[in-house]
This record gives sequence, structure tokens and C-alpha cells, in this order.
Amino acid sequence: MTESTATPKCTAEERACVATAAQIISTKWTPQLIYAMANGVQRFGELQKIVGGINPRTLSSRLDELEQKGIVTKAAFAEVPPRIEYTLTEKGRDLLPILEQMVEWGSKYCPTTAPDNQ
Repeated sequence: MTESTATPKCTAEERACVATAAQIISTKWTPQLIYAMANGVQRFGELQKIVGGINPRTLSSRLDELEQKGIVTKAAFAEVPPRIEYTLTEKGRDLLPILEQMVEWGSKYCPTTAPDNQ
């Protein structure tokens, strides 16, 4: 086997780093929510429309989880009706290149976009 085709050897630290990232983005709907906030502040209803198909209870749960993990911030405004806005933190924005790579990979292999469904 040549060096260019050899399987890369992952250290325990690298495996732990992959596991940490996977733990955050592996939950259903989470990557879509993070990607939906890439363009700035979003409100609950806007996120529900952008992501599509997510029920309000699940959306609320995912947003709470992301807030606890430091991926998003939640700003509540004392208005009638109450207004709540969600924004990516720096930690959350750091996930965007990963998601952009997922978009690139998906556009290459997604059954609806791939030329020959590789």
C-alpha cells in the first residue's frame, strides 16, 4: 500500500474530538437547526418553517439542548406577545464549516441531486 492510500491512523485524542463533534450534531434535526441559524438571528416560528417537519415540542427540546451546550444563545424580550430569538454563539458558528462540508457531500451523493446515485 502506498502512503496516499493507507488508512490514516487516528489517535485517541482525535477519536475523542470526533466523538465530541458527533455528540452535538448527531441528534435528529440539530444540524438543520444550526445551519438554519447561519444567516443570523431566528425566531422559533421561523426555525420551524425553515427546518420543516419538526414538531414544536422537539424544536423546543433541541433548542434547549443547544443552549445548554453553548451552541446557541436565547434572548427573551418582555413584549406582548413574548418574543424569543436564537443566535449561534462563536462555538456554534465554528460548526458551520462542518455543515457546509456535509452540504457539499450531500449534493454529490443525495439521490435527488446526484447524477448517477453513487
